[in-house]
Amino acid sequence: MLEEFIHPPRVAYFSMEIALRNEIPTYAGGLGVLAGDMVRSAADLMLPMVAISLVSRAGYFRQRIDEQGRQQEIPDYWQPELWAKPLDAKVAVTIEGRSVWISAWLYLVEGLSGGKQPVLLLDTDLNENTPEDRELTHYLYGGDACYRLKQEIVLGIGGVRILQALGFSIFHYHMNEGHSAFLGVELLRRYAHPLNELRPGEPHYDIPRVREMCSFTTHTPVEAGHDRFDYDLINRVFDHNFDISTIRHLAGNDALNMTRLALNLSEYVNGVAKSHADISNKMFPGYQVHAITNGVHPLTWAAESFRELYNSKIPGWHHEPELLIRAECCISDEDIKIAHLKAKKKLIEQVYDLTGVRLELDIPIIAFARRMTAYKRPDMLFSDIQRLKEIAKKTPFQIVMSGKAHPSDEGGKSLIADLHSYAKQLQGIIPTAYLPDYNLTIAHGMVSGSDIWLNTPLKPFEASGTSGMKAALNGVPSLSVLDGWWIEGCLEGITGWAIGTMASGNGSDAIDLYKKLEQVVLPLYYNEDTSGWTKIMKYAISKNASYFNSHRMMRRYLIEAYTQ
Repeated sequence: MLEEFIHPPRVAYFSMEIALRNEIPTYAGGLGVLAGDMVRSAADLMLPMVAISLVSRAGYFRQRIDEQGRQQEIPDYWQPELWAKPLDAKVAVTIEGRSVWISAWLYLVEGLSGGKQPVLLLDTDLNENTPEDRELTHYLYGGDACYRLKQEIVLGIGGVRILQALGFSIFHYHMNEGHSAFLGVELLRRYAHPLNELRPGEPHYDIPRVREMCSFTTHTPVEAGHDRFDYDLINRVFDHNFDISTIRHLAGNDALNMTRLALNLSEYVNGVAKSHADISNKMFPGYQVHAITNGVHPLTWAAESFRELYNSKIPGWHHEPELLIRAECCISDEDIKIAHLKAKKKLIEQVYDLTGVRLELDIPIIAFARRMTAYKRPDMLFSDIQRLKEIAKKTPFQIVMSGKAHPSDEGGKSLIADLHSYAKQLQGIIPTAYLPDYNLTIAHGMVSGSDIWLNTPLKPFEASGTSGMKAALNGVPSLSVLDGWWIEGCLEGITGWAIGTMASGNGSDAIDLYKKLEQVVLPLYYNEDTSGWTKIMKYAISKNASYFNSHRMMRRYLIEAYTQ
């Protein structure tokens, strides 16, 4: 089954989460969706890669919203045997002094040109393990710090060992966030110098060799996004055959910082946008953090109507998305409108099916869909309800929102409840829908069927963001705070609009949001001469979608990170 993938040598891409398809809930949000898009582009471009993640049998969670707008979490169990093939190899890692056995499921991502990318989903739900250990690969980001540490041992150390057991030839390892940094520890063990051959003072571990084999992508400037573990916990859980003092040297004395460990064991380090790389260089002085701005998979995120349009007018776009730069001259205004209306009708149907809220085809839809947490500021649009109502009386609009809060993020859950409260206050004036259980299908409908993509992060905490890139692929312009990728993608009044300026503070963002909606965005939408709006739709495609795609991103990783 694996014979065709053993050679040539491959890049091993490690990610705690990965979005493969809607029926496989092995992802929580943007990090996993990006990982899935990377693998899909690698398949399209026939780049030699193998992805390693966890099987996450209980998924992240299914989201239910009660009558008060409060989020409720339900396990999202799936059956790996329906989508993946079990592999025969088993390896063991040492956790709390006992052997924890790991197997893997093989899922194949197939590209347009016949390329195939293997994805290995690690699984500890085996008869050889204790009931406690069998659940280590059940809950994505579940449990306490101890559970998380054990998961990251399974991912990093177990992932390297399963690749070896299966016979893969790996020439480079890519850590997607610090969750998999223990892979570097396993490589240190593999390439350790024999103790009897060392001269006095020589290091036991070949750190330079490991660094040459590894790359690391950091994804967040938010402090809580960097995993840390107390050394008391490390000493209790970790394999005592490895020198903990070496880990302290590489990962920090006060606590084991997984980001610091990854930084010290990687030759190439990058952020996910130019601004994020600048911030990361300040966060981690002494390290050189490069910038490879994120992108999205073209064929996955284009609505069916836009795929058909691009196939007709810009042949080859899905393999060379840079060809979308021709959208300005090769696609007529009428064709853009028709393709968009088809996608918008599907979103309106989706909204009604999920919420019972009826939306109108001729009224613009403002969409917002992100992980629900405080720094994303999903409530900014509602900071002045009266002002919002006044704007809607002159230029009507509709609102569609979606997103999950982490189960332990009480602030995020409160925001979801607040959004439902605002929707009730706007009944009869501004149709507002909140789509529960945000997933790939809902995301696809929203980014393709909305008219305006809203994004309101607190600067500078948006590392990149990709939802606006997906919208641009469907001719949907962004109205966004200048942070993350939008600093690079925003051409004011051409590809969309900025909320505030690079120099303005976060405190004035809500005021500027209302000003842009009232004086610029909505009047342009309702202008009798519709060419102004369709021109912006074309520019979103030609200037943003042509560049902010995962094909360009993967080519840069190949040249700059993997084969330097």
